[in-house]
Amino acid sequence: MSPGFPPPRHDGQTRFPVLPDVGFFAPSTPRPAAVIDLNVTPGSSSGGRLSVEMLRKQLLLLVAAATGVSIRTTNTCSSAAGGGGDCAAGEGTAPAKPKKMVPALVVFGDSIMDPGNNNAIHTIVKANFPPYGHDFGPDHSPTGRFSNGKIPTDFIASRLGLKDLLPAYLAPDLTSHDLLTGVSFASGGTGYDPLTAQLASAISMTDQLRMFDDYKQKVRAAAGDAALSDILTKGIFVVCTGSNDVTNTYFTMRARSSYSHASYASFVVAHAAAFLDGLLSAGARHVAVIGLPPVGCMPSQRTLSGGMARDCSPGPNEIAEMVNAGMGSAVEFLKANNPGAKVVLVDMYGFFMDMMVRPQGYDFRESTLGCCGMGMMEVSVLCNGVTSAVCGDVADYLFWDSYHPTEKAYGILVDFVYDKYLQKLIE
Repeated sequence: MSPGFPPPRHDGQTRFPVLPDVGFFAPSTPRPAAVIDLNVTPGSSSGGRLSVEMLRKQLLLLVAAATGVSIRTTNTCSSAAGGGGDCAAGEGTAPAKPKKMVPALVVFGDSIMDPGNNNAIHTIVKANFPPYGHDFGPDHSPTGRFSNGKIPTDFIASRLGLKDLLPAYLAPDLTSHDLLTGVSFASGGTGYDPLTAQLASAISMTDQLRMFDDYKQKVRAAAGDAALSDILTKGIFVVCTGSNDVTNTYFTMRARSSYSHASYASFVVAHAAAFLDGLLSAGARHVAVIGLPPVGCMPSQRTLSGGMARDCSPGPNEIAEMVNAGMGSAVEFLKANNPGAKVVLVDMYGFFMDMMVRPQGYDFRESTLGCCGMGMMEVSVLCNGVTSAVCGDVADYLFWDSYHPTEKAYGILVDFVYDKYLQKLIE
């Protein structure tokens, strides 16, 4: 048994200590309507760079003006609507569809994996307006995906032979086929720390697990117990979040200021472990947990705390590495106490770092700026069709906005993750 974790319980309840949902705001204090999924770290201004306070004011002004911006909202492109057709990313003749490897793909997490769930909730952390979707499908439609095109959920679903696009669970046009082949519950702005979702008005990981219970009921009603059992025992479950905890909650908002880097990393790991234990208790048997990337090297972090040279910000990277180390122990504990399950921790930190520091090796020319606007801090409502121009050649850029990679970068990352880790989960 790994040190630091309690002995397992066998009553179907959460086996890890669920830390109290300590809110940054007292119960009597109204929660903020939303805080954008802007993963930025405080830093002082220097040279001709905007100060942090000025950047925050710019954000607030844009948020306040958001209702006056003409933006086009579209659906989340479920496989019923797409699978090909108008919602399929890419043009031309489609390659032969790969063999179906598993019955379904079910995903939990944040904006990296959100295909449009945030379209259906009250938050400004959205991406259902131009220039998001700049290269998505023949009509270049924004769908709520935080990129110029496809996101990891789509690439993974395609590699598994399920469908071209993984729909959002909250998509208004979800079909029985969508349910039976998998959905994403991910919500932009969320994290393992329950406070992170509160600050962003996002769907918490706890609520995503509750939505999964609702999903199981719908699958059972649509296709019976056998179909649900097949999904639970043979399907692939992917969990990807944690970056917002480090960049937004800990650094930008200073909402966990009483924690050191090490203690906050342990706090995040405890909540992550509790979520994973709940997912396994809910029946999932093949789970991939995506570790944190080097978040301090993303464009927004470089801008706000990377100095004049816009170097990587060491603080966020330090906590990310601590979280990843702690997750390794947590995953081993989970595997030891769930002998019928396969749980894989996906270590993408080094690979993604190599893409950032050696972009030319992956056919990119720019890895320190996003393609949207100036590329230094634009994300969500700050990356919009009114104030943000799009770079000349998206294919040259590793990042679409100041936080989220481009479709091309996502494709490379998923190939690495699938070939090295996800295949281990496929029987």
